This record gives sequence, structure tokens and C-alpha cells, in this order.
Amino acid sequence: MVKPARAVPEAGDTTGAVQRVYQRVKELAISFALRPGERINEVILAKTLGVSRTPLREALNRLASDGFLTFSPKYGFYRRPLDVKEIRDLYELRQEIEVSAVRYGVERARPEDLEEIARYLEQGRHDSPDRTIDDLVALDEGFHERLMGLSGNAEMLRVLQNVNSRIRFLRWIDMNGRRQGTQAEHLAVLEAVRAGNAPEAAALLERHIHRRLDQLVDAVKESYARIYVHPNMPLPGQ
Repeated sequence: MVKPARAVPEAGDTTGAVQRVYQRVKELAISFALRPGERINEVILAKTLGVSRTPLREALNRLASDGFLTFSPKYGFYRRPLDVKEIRDLYELRQEIEVSAVRYGVERARPEDLEEIARYLEQGRHDSPDRTIDDLVALDEGFHERLMGLSGNAEMLRVLQNVNSRIRFLRWIDMNGRRQGTQAEHLAVLEAVRAGNAPEAAALLERHIHRRLDQLVDAVKESYARIYVHPNMPLPGQ
């Protein structure tokens, strides 16, 4: 069940109100505060968020279009279930667009952009006792999105950001205990890009992403354990 939260303010312009509601419900979906397969009670959710039904309904329709929710004409909106096939599809899509984009990045990257990513990785290497798993996931996504940005292709980046949102819970679980290995792999990819070696950068990035594909079934099982078997365990963002 969704815990009551601070009201989402509704501004005079409808577009801004819908965007704020969209973002809040999206966060609930990403963190699985809305449980997989759970039917969304629009009356209760509107009351919980402190918004009217109109912007909520528009936000739910957008989330269904973006793949976070499903819609039944008879029963309404549901949180999309955790599905191994769907998650595999998302990882394969992520792999294809990132590997393609890194080749463009080698051709188009500006020196100052490469230096910015290098500084970003250096900052991420300094572990802090206050750094949460949410922070680590954000750092991981931030590297991949910055790397994608080197391609100069805004549409590819937009697709990657959507995919990242939909697989964030699994990446949150996956980040436990593998941060150092991830950092080393990120640095190796960046060095290949800086050297202008597109085949090497693409091969390193493909291996980096593909390794997780082989562990998806276990990751989904662990996700369900976190959500249902141990419901009191903290979810991302809580």
C-alpha cells in the first residue's frame, strides 16, 4: 500500500500539475511502493497525494504509455508486474542503444566532455559512509547517461532514461557488493573512448551490460522476496 505523502501542489497551469503528479506516481512505481500487479485505487491515491482526479488520471495514462502501468478498460490501472521476459527485453534494448551510441560518442566527443565524465567518475570513487544504495544507483545511471550524451543523440538518451527508470529496482538490488567492479569497468570504457578505439569501447560496454542479463531470473526472485517475503525491508528511496 502507498503511504501518505505530502500533498502534490496543483498549480494554475494544468500541464505543470500533471507533470508533478506524474513524477510522484512514477517514483512510487519505480520504488515498488506500488506493488507489482497491484490495482491502483484512484480515489485513495488522489487523496494520498492531495490532488484531484483530473491530473491524476492524465498522469496515470502517461505512465501506462511509458510502460510503468497497465490499463484494463474494466478494472482500471495496475502496477506492471515483474516479468522476466519484459525485463530481459529492456536490458537487451539498453545494451543495443548504449553500444551503438558509444561508437558515435567516440567520433563526436569533445575533450571537455570526456574530462567532465572523468571528474564524475573520480568523485564517485570516494566512498562515503553516508552514501546510500540510491546514491550508488544514481551514480551508475549518471555515468551511462553521460556516456550516451557523448553521441549527441537526444532521442537515444531519452529512450535510455526511460529504460533506466523501469529497471531501477533491479539495479538497486544489483548494486549491493559490486560497486568497485562497476567503477573499474566504467573507467575502462571511458579510457577506450578517450583513445578513440570504438571497437574496444563497444566490446567493453557490451560485456558490462550483458553480464547482468545472465542473472535476471535470480534478480527477479530476490526482488519479489524484498517486496513480499520481507515487506519491512526498505525499498529504494525509503
